[in-house]
Amino acid sequence: MKPPFRADHVGSLLRTQEVKENRLKWKKGLISTEELREIENRAIAETVKKMESIGMKSITDGEFRRDYFHLDFLKELAGVTVTGGIEANPNAKVAQDGFTPPTLSVTGKIKHVKDIQVADFNFLKSVVSQTPKVSIPSPTMIHFRGGRKAIDIHSYPDMDEFFHDLSEAYKQEINALYQAGCRYIQLDDTNLAYLCDPKMRAAAKERGEDPNELPRTYAALINSVIDGRPDDLTVGIHLCRGNYRSTWFAEGGYEPVAEVLFNNINVDAYFLEYDDERSGDFAPLRFVPKNKLVVLGIISSKFRQLEDMDDLRERIDEASKYMPLENMCVSPQCGFSSTHHGNDLTHDDQWRKMELVVKTATKVWGES
Repeated sequence: MKPPFRADHVGSLLRTQEVKENRLKWKKGLISTEELREIENRAIAETVKKMESIGMKSITDGEFRRDYFHLDFLKELAGVTVTGGIEANPNAKVAQDGFTPPTLSVTGKIKHVKDIQVADFNFLKSVVSQTPKVSIPSPTMIHFRGGRKAIDIHSYPDMDEFFHDLSEAYKQEINALYQAGCRYIQLDDTNLAYLCDPKMRAAAKERGEDPNELPRTYAALINSVIDGRPDDLTVGIHLCRGNYRSTWFAEGGYEPVAEVLFNNINVDAYFLEYDDERSGDFAPLRFVPKNKLVVLGIISSKFRQLEDMDDLRERIDEASKYMPLENMCVSPQCGFSSTHHGNDLTHDDQWRKMELVVKTATKVWGES
C-alpha cells in the first residue's frame, strides 16, 4: 500500500531527555554541532526502532533536530526573517506562560540557497526498514500571519512575484528530497485551519485580506509547488489549529474551507484534526473526492488520557457516512511535540497512543 498508511502519524515526537539537555548545551556553546548531531542520531535511531516495533509503516525522525516545526525550515530560505508573535484566540486554552509563536516576515528576495532537509532525510533513510516520511511547513506559513504588511514592499511590490519565488524555492527543496530518495512528504499547514475560526477570519480582514479568497490563493500556491510531481511521490497536508504544550490557538469546523480544501488542492491525502469539538463534525468530508484519502486525527496528542477503541471505531463509522471507509486512515490529531517543549504527556503516554493507532487500524481495516 502506498502512503498514507491505515495507521499513520503527523511527525513530531517527544524529544528524549538527552536530546533536550544537549540541545540546550549546544545553544550555550558548550558542545559542538557535530557532537549534538551524534546525540540526535542515536536518539532518532532508537526511536525509529520503537516506531517500527509497534507496527508503524510511516517513519519520521520525530523532528528531533528542530526547535519549531516551521521556523527551523523557513529561516533557511533567503529573505525570511523571524520576528514578533501572534495573538492567541482568547476563547481557546492559553498556555500559562502566555507564549505565542513567533511570526515570519519577508525582508528580501526569497531563494532556496541550500538543501534544508536532505541531510536529515539521508540519515533517517539509513536507519529505517519501513517508509521514511519528511514533514515540512506549508509554503502558506510565510504569508498568512503577517499578510501583505509582513512582506517587504521594495523586494516585492508585486505579490505575484512573491508567490512565484516562494513556489520556486519549495520546488527546489522538494526536488532535492526526491532525488535523495524521499517518496513521502507532508506539508504542515496551520493557516487553512485558522481560516475555520471566526476570530482568525476577522483578524485576516483587519490585515486587508479576504478570508473567502485566501483558501483559493493558498490552493494555487500549493499546487504551483506540487503539480507535475513524479507519480511515486505522495504528498499529504496536515491542518493544525496550533499545538504548543497541549494548547491551541484556533477553533472551528472545516466547513468554511472544505470545498476548496478538498477539491482545489492537488495533494494525495489530508491529515485532519478530529480529536474534540474544536474541529467540528464530519459533514465537511462530503466534499472529499473519491481519489483522495483522509487520515482521521481522532486520537489526541495533547492529553494523557488514552482513548477507548470502541469509541474510536464509532467515530470512524460516523465519518464513513460522508466518505468511503476505504479512503480513510487513522492517526493522532497532531504531533506530540510541534515545538521542542513537547505536549503535557509522558513518553509512555505517547507510545500507548501510537500503539492504539495501529491496533485501531488493524481492527477496522485488518491492516496497519
